[in-house]
Amino acid sequence: MCGIWALFGSDECLSVQCLSAMKIAHRGPDAFRFENVNGFTNCCFGFHRLAVVDQLYGMQPIRVKKFPYLWLCYNGEIYNFKQLQKQFGFDYQTLVDGEVILHLYNRGGIEQTASMLDGVFAFILLDTANRKVFLARDTYGVRPLFKVLTDDGFLGVCSEAKGLINLKHSTSLCSKVEPFLPGHYEVLDLKPSGKVASVELVKFHSCKDEPLHVACDTVEALPSGFDLETVKSNIRILFENAVRKRLMAHRRIGCLLSGGLDSSLVAAVLLKLMKEININYPLQTFAIGMENSPDLLAARKVAAHIGSEHHEVILNTEEGIQAIEEVIFSLETYDITTIRASIGMYLVSKYIRKKTDSVVIFSGEGSDELTQGYIYFHKAPSPEEAAEESERLLKELYLFDVLRADRTTAAHGLELRVPFLDHRFTSYYLSLPAELRIPKNGIEKYLLRLSFEDSNLLPKEILWRPKEAFSDGVASVKKSWFSILQDYIDQQVDDLLLEKAAEKYPFNPPKTKESYYYRQIFEKHYPGRSSWLPHYWMPRWVKATDPSARTLKHYKSATQE
Repeated sequence: MCGIWALFGSDECLSVQCLSAMKIAHRGPDAFRFENVNGFTNCCFGFHRLAVVDQLYGMQPIRVKKFPYLWLCYNGEIYNFKQLQKQFGFDYQTLVDGEVILHLYNRGGIEQTASMLDGVFAFILLDTANRKVFLARDTYGVRPLFKVLTDDGFLGVCSEAKGLINLKHSTSLCSKVEPFLPGHYEVLDLKPSGKVASVELVKFHSCKDEPLHVACDTVEALPSGFDLETVKSNIRILFENAVRKRLMAHRRIGCLLSGGLDSSLVAAVLLKLMKEININYPLQTFAIGMENSPDLLAARKVAAHIGSEHHEVILNTEEGIQAIEEVIFSLETYDITTIRASIGMYLVSKYIRKKTDSVVIFSGEGSDELTQGYIYFHKAPSPEEAAEESERLLKELYLFDVLRADRTTAAHGLELRVPFLDHRFTSYYLSLPAELRIPKNGIEKYLLRLSFEDSNLLPKEILWRPKEAFSDGVASVKKSWFSILQDYIDQQVDDLLLEKAAEKYPFNPPKTKESYYYRQIFEKHYPGRSSWLPHYWMPRWVKATDPSARTLKHYKSATQE
């Protein structure tokens, strides 16, 4: 996890522009480099480094003697860089996994490069010999990327939007700073003036398609057919493979553990594989919640079962409320459920950074979208519509859960790893018949749970634990985290303000005091940027006015039982 930043065709002094690059310094606390491009005095790269692999030669932009005309700035991890080296005979000059991008590009161009990378990435590749700039981002947007391109060809690119919004330019920078779409690459011509012109934006991978890099995966062809035993075995093999490949790190590995199915499965498989490859330190797991909250109790049970070194962070209401503004600044969104769920993750990440030496942090993001884990999936009109909704959620992850997971950890210089979003695992799961993937017997994620039932990885009550409603697992069952937030915010926002909300904020107008409060804070830091969020996250097929599952009839709290 790093912070990348680049400018092409800047009219302003680069030393002034460089101040914008410092807005993402949190993403790379280990080192910083700012480098001009030879022959293009108004083009430059900025890089904040979190050293996870190759401590010696890992600084960027990466340049190697073999390709002196190529400059690469990337944020991510390429898990198959050794397999690609073996398959194509690449001669690496560093131990940096991202160096493979240069060799793939030299061998087959940008389309093959983006398609053959098994990992998470956002990169800027400059080819001065052919006067081209390339931008690319992984399938689910696990690594963030934003860009701004003016009508006269000034291009700014950054890991987070906050590194672009204050750039100076001779023409007004009304041009939109916008997220770069996941699963796409863009080709731009570099003019002698250093300015650029966009040539094409290409989608190189869809989540349903089996990725091209399967050809050089460590797990070879799997048995075909949809009989239940074959499917369950394939799910276990591919998920374990997804965790195994993500063990690539020279820094200590830890794992977030809420005690829900997803993070518990990740932690259990992770610890099993760490033992197999003789990693000689204990796995640290981390849970956050109020005293005796459901998440804390469940996480404690999982940690005891798998034998991790477990850490509990007690969330107090005041601390959570005080964090709201810095969380919104980090997130760059005003989405209600994203903010609610981010507060706990932000505070547990802060604890990990201050109190431990774990840096590479595994987490369970992506499972709810992939395996139909949200409670409203019980209301899907048909298996086919449930499958379509699952794909829609996966495509929008970069706006919601993946955004939350990246920004809350990156704010504290941690690197997130999300095995549920492994390209091969997700494409296999989405290839299964729609009927197999729906909730069954009133239980969501039924197929995933069933696949691990005989593994003894987790206690049965955890494997079959119903989903907690978003951020609510951190609070008591009697009073949810979202109602605690609402009680506080009710005192902060006047009724009259809410009545006039649609006049003040015509795009995505706030409908509640809570959403108004978040929007006010967002507009304070990012005025006029509300289009970054196309719509609020809301459940489907139910008449919901709030994104929390606690408001859905299916959700049972202890007070109702």
